[in-house]
Amino acid sequence: MRIKSMITTVTAVTALLTLTACGGDGSESPALGGISGGNEGVPQKNGGADGSAPKSGTGFKGLPKAGSMAGAARLINGFTKCDQVSPEKNSSEAPDAKYGATFSVTERGYCGRRNVTSIFMIKDPKAFQTAYKAEVDKGEEGGNVNSGPIIGQDFATGSESEEAMSALLSPQSGLLMLNCHAGFNPPSGYRKEPALVKGCVLTDYYKD
Repeated sequence: MRIKSMITTVTAVTALLTLTACGGDGSESPALGGISGGNEGVPQKNGGADGSAPKSGTGFKGLPKAGSMAGAARLINGFTKCDQVSPEKNSSEAPDAKYGATFSVTERGYCGRRNVTSIFMIKDPKAFQTAYKAEVDKGEEGGNVNSGPIIGQDFATGSESEEAMSALLSPQSGLLMLNCHAGFNPPSGYRKEPALVKGCVLTDYYKD
């Protein structure tokens, strides 16, 4: 009986230590540090709040949904520096902020220090994609067929840093780039899924 009691005690202590080591106190993951509160900004699978990144091949509905500027900044900060957001850009080199009413943009934010990242909250994602494609068709988006805004379900983002753009397209982020260039043809193995607008695709391929 004494041996059985000792085994039970050891088992209970081991379980407690395992729970503590795994962060059983419910604390927030430090990888998403900088801005706190709720599940906003955590990569959400198909719009849910389970904290998991969307699986590949799920298209637009698999993209993360931020819910607010703070949520978008928190998600972005998990992959590139974006711990302080300002409604005013602090650099003349900030990515283009012309997205306006026709793009269904409701709010702008800027973060980062040496390399500025822009965030645009979007009310109607299909309107945003339609307006972006119209600009591409007019040749107003330049000649780089391997670039475009990085999007979630309710926001778009872009950085003047090539490293930041690549980091935001990592599989863990769940984000994808909107590409509406007719000549876009990524190498094999990269995602190329239909967007909400015909002639546009969602991809994880980017080349500056």
